[in-house]
Amino acid sequence: MAKKKKKRFTGSFTFILLVLASMAGLTWYINGFFNQPSFVRYPAFGIDIPVNYSIHGIDVSRHQAIIDWEDVKNMEINNVKIGFGFMKATEGIESVDGRFRKNWFEAKKHGIPRGAYHFFNAGKSGKAQAANFIETVNLEKGDLPPVLDVEQIRGTSVANLQQRVGDWIKVVEKHYKVKPIIYTNVDFYENYLSGSFDDYPLWVAHYKVKDKPRIKRDWIFWQHNETGRVNGINAYVDFNVFNGDSSDFNKLLLKD
Repeated sequence: MAKKKKKRFTGSFTFILLVLASMAGLTWYINGFFNQPSFVRYPAFGIDIPVNYSIHGIDVSRHQAIIDWEDVKNMEINNVKIGFGFMKATEGIESVDGRFRKNWFEAKKHGIPRGAYHFFNAGKSGKAQAANFIETVNLEKGDLPPVLDVEQIRGTSVANLQQRVGDWIKVVEKHYKVKPIIYTNVDFYENYLSGSFDDYPLWVAHYKVKDKPRIKRDWIFWQHNETGRVNGINAYVDFNVFNGDSSDFNKLLLKD
């Protein structure tokens, strides 16, 4: 009798271990499936890159100095490559970025979808700033829509800021026949622009978050890091993702 009891005990103990092992395995699988990392470290790019987006890009200005756009184009690490490039064109009412024309030509030459942005001076006329941008930037088929970079209020009132931003947008939209994209950071948008420009595409800067920018409204581009590295650029560079697939991206490009 004692031996039979021992066998039953041993069998029950083995069964319990198997059940516990199965449960542990199931828990590990579920956690692995539902808790995929939002970012993966890419040493070659020098930063963590969000994994839930398929189209990645950079934005540059004269601060990146001379850029070898062929090297930029050819860099690809584990299916991550540079799929678009924004570049600073103008600032204020008369300034033109010293590297814009070269960057603009070279990006096109090497087949990188390109976009141009204007750095907004809140203390100056929006119409005059729009004229500076239009005089400098000739958008072509396959280019990204024009971008207004607005991130400083410079002591002006919110009402004046919004009026001047609105003036720039209206002039540029009429000229290029496409809605401009607004670039800014989360706090600036919510404090100074929210409610007045919600119908315009948003390119939002928000660092140190892992899956998406913390903003209530929709967005199409997210600048997630400012210290990336790319072949062909001997300086830190901003990294961005597009919020959509290749079909969505192609719809955004200018058709005429």
